[in-house]
Amino acid sequence: MKVLSLFFAVCVAVVLSGCATGRGSTEAPKIDPAAQAVSTYKIGVDDQLQVTVWQNPDLSVSVPVRPDGKITVPLIGDVMAGGKTPEEVAAEIKEKLQSYVRDPQVAVILTALRSHEYLSRVRVTGAVRTPVSIPYRQGMTVLDAVLAAGGTTEFAAPDRTELYREDKNGVTTPYAVRLDNVLQKGDLATNYPVQPGDVVTVPMRAF
Repeated sequence: MKVLSLFFAVCVAVVLSGCATGRGSTEAPKIDPAAQAVSTYKIGVDDQLQVTVWQNPDLSVSVPVRPDGKITVPLIGDVMAGGKTPEEVAAEIKEKLQSYVRDPQVAVILTALRSHEYLSRVRVTGAVRTPVSIPYRQGMTVLDAVLAAGGTTEFAAPDRTELYREDKNGVTTPYAVRLDNVLQKGDLATNYPVQPGDVVTVPMRAF
């Protein structure tokens, strides 16, 4: 009898475990907080750069990236910036300046993102006051994007909101956002940080 009871208990545990797994597979996967940082930005044409050489103001310039991807720096001339990170450009400028300046300290700061204006936008669609396409800003969240769209309408189903994100392989993944909890209860568990190219969709409720 004890053996049969134990066998029955094991079977129940297996069935319950299977049910729990099935429910999890139907829900949108949660965003890994560690993966929220935006990929390292690559400089593009028309971006504005501030090149600063410490204690050498004559070598410090604010320059746009030309159509050929290059910028012009005093003393050393043209430097390729397109397709590189600010840190990589700073390292190349430092290397070239060493022929003229002893131990140059170079910083390159991106002061205006112009080349990626389209790709770096976040879009909000569906049952919001004003569907919008807004420029991405560091630290922006789903709530920021929805508020920029004027908030939800009276016909919205906010707890069925989805955040759509395309990965580097072109695969789009939806993430469930409990927007009603965010707006009404201050529950920020699904107020995910957004990334450039994200689309937030607030569906209409069924009548």
